[in-house]
Amino acid sequence: MKFQCSSCGLRINSVHFKQQGLMNPKLTSICDICLQRGQDANDFANLAVQTFAQGLLYTFVGKSMADSEHDFLVNKKEHRKRYEAFIQDYDGNSLAQQQLSRHDFNAAVIASESGQTDFVPQIDLTFAENLERLGLQVNFQLNEVDYIDRERIRAKYHYRCQYCGRRGRSVDHKDPVSLSHNNDFANLILSCQECNKIKSNMPYDLFTKLNEQIKPINQKLVKYENALATLQGEFEERRRKLAATAHLKGVVNDPELNALRKQNKKLQDAIDSLASDYRELRLLREQHFMTGWKLAEEQKTPDII
Repeated sequence: MKFQCSSCGLRINSVHFKQQGLMNPKLTSICDICLQRGQDANDFANLAVQTFAQGLLYTFVGKSMADSEHDFLVNKKEHRKRYEAFIQDYDGNSLAQQQLSRHDFNAAVIASESGQTDFVPQIDLTFAENLERLGLQVNFQLNEVDYIDRERIRAKYHYRCQYCGRRGRSVDHKDPVSLSHNNDFANLILSCQECNKIKSNMPYDLFTKLNEQIKPINQKLVKYENALATLQGEFEERRRKLAATAHLKGVVNDPELNALRKQNKKLQDAIDSLASDYRELRLLREQHFMTGWKLAEEQKTPDII
């Protein structure tokens, strides 16, 4: 859920408007960035936030009146979009939050908005690049496993993904390195590139629990991979045979060559069909993990704001 700040005009996550109260939480008419800037929420009306506060039995901090037309502190719409995307990147990045306090992050945004820093976050830059341009430092390269240890892990697991059983070369941290900073050998396991990407920063226990629920799917993935490898190998062999035959005959159009081409076309169609089914199953499996992770995260936060 997002609210629009009545001061700066940014439309950002509702967590930026929520504060702890003595009895019930409070919702403010302006965002935490503007509060840190020194502005008083009681000077601003925000009908949307006020209505939500009343419906949720929260305390509303702000003017109890309809919103009035006024210029936002960030008056360019394009700039507001840039700041909104930048703040959203921070809100969703646990690694950045570990190393960079929200207070310091907000201070950098304030300096940019006020012109103290001559830079506005750019949509076409990465989050890390925008941070650096604003004078903020976050180390996103916490993976310090050297080449020898990587090869030891690959040899230990015989180049097989320990999650799905397919061929793999990606050395994965059981407990995400972004959360644990743990590069010890005991925290390393082998995965395929796909499982490594899906797991991302997901807790190891949750990932293995979700993975355990779809064992038959993983077994099918292995069968798909093996079948495609065999068929693609056969196709390449047939393609080489066609090229060699054409070279020996010294012609392009020939009944024998055309027959070989038709056979290869049928085989390629079959491979494409199998690859399409394989891709659909992989996407379905990925959705299973993403849904399970989202549900697990939602259970941690009983409140809707």
